Amino acid sequence: MARIASFALAALLMAAAPASAAPVPLSGLGRFHGWRDNALIGYGLVTGLAGSGDTRRNAVTRQTLRNVLQRLGTTVADDEINSRNVAVVIVTATLPASANVGDRLTIAVSSVGDARSLAGGTLLMTPLLGPDQRTYALAQGPVLAGGYDFKNDLNRTQRNFPTTAILEGGATVETAVDAQLLGSDGSVGFVLSEPSFEGAARIAAAVNDRLGGGVASVRNADEVRIAFHGDRAQFAGFMARLEQVAVEPVRVPRVVINERTGTIVAGGDVRISSVVIAQGDLKVTITGERSASQPGFLNGFASDFDNVGSLVVTNSKLTVEDRAHNTVVSFPNTTVADLVQGLSRARVDTRGIISVLQAIKAGGALHAAILVQ
Repeated sequence: MARIASFALAALLMAAAPASAAPVPLSGLGRFHGWRDNALIGYGLVTGLAGSGDTRRNAVTRQTLRNVLQRLGTTVADDEINSRNVAVVIVTATLPASANVGDRLTIAVSSVGDARSLAGGTLLMTPLLGPDQRTYALAQGPVLAGGYDFKNDLNRTQRNFPTTAILEGGATVETAVDAQLLGSDGSVGFVLSEPSFEGAARIAAAVNDRLGGGVASVRNADEVRIAFHGDRAQFAGFMARLEQVAVEPVRVPRVVINERTGTIVAGGDVRISSVVIAQGDLKVTITGERSASQPGFLNGFASDFDNVGSLVVTNSKLTVEDRAHNTVVSFPNTTVADLVQGLSRARVDTRGIISVLQAIKAGGALHAAILVQ
């Protein structure tokens, strides 16, 4: 806990001195409208498993294997399929905004049956479809699971999750895609990752200074429209100049708290109004001890045959501990960094600081949004 407290304090002190944000490229503040990734999904079969595939209870596995063999010219009856060397899987991939035929994609393979492991298997040719049900890529290749699952008699050893695998370059693009950035009105839209009218106005002003007045205009808090005047051959150069525009981002006062790790991250200029903090611990402990009273025996027989039984007695002990390190701290108008530094000197642990920050926010003295992870 001391290490976590030191880390949280160091993170806040590093940002203690308020400073204006340095200009960043336009690509660091959002994306161009139409430039997006595309999700692909497919349904396939992994073969070559050493008895760790789907069991016969999976009718989908038997049907899939039968369909594959029929496409290859072999007819197999359902009752003749009795192998645990195959597994039905779902294959997913992400198609970038611009891709050419022959480009390689990284795929993820996940078992959907009751297979124990995909280690050592081979993914058969699997079409990867887009939302429009068109085939954009084909996946195939050896499955390299990052774990294993071995079972012998009643003993079982498992490492990581062997029913999933990531294949680098496991799919090949079959249908080229190209992002459509230029709208029908002859303009390009820039979408802000952090919607803000001030941020949108800054972007529009920076673009107008670089490319000429009146080119960019604010459409909303999350979008800036940039007009393009020229032929299609000049569009690539226009976008290159646009990406080089640097804008000073808008700093949003925010405190991020991770209660699982006890980490606090905040900007050094996040302000707190005058506040008085009283922090103390009252520890109450209740313990119970149980004892059994056994009936008396005489010559190996109970003295009373009609009322033989054991009596369980519970004794409770209450302990109240009022710790000596109660703390009362008064802060004038200050920052979160100064507050955390003062509470740390008062030997308040990180989780106690988190509780204090949440209470200050509830009291209206913390002028920033708190994000709890």
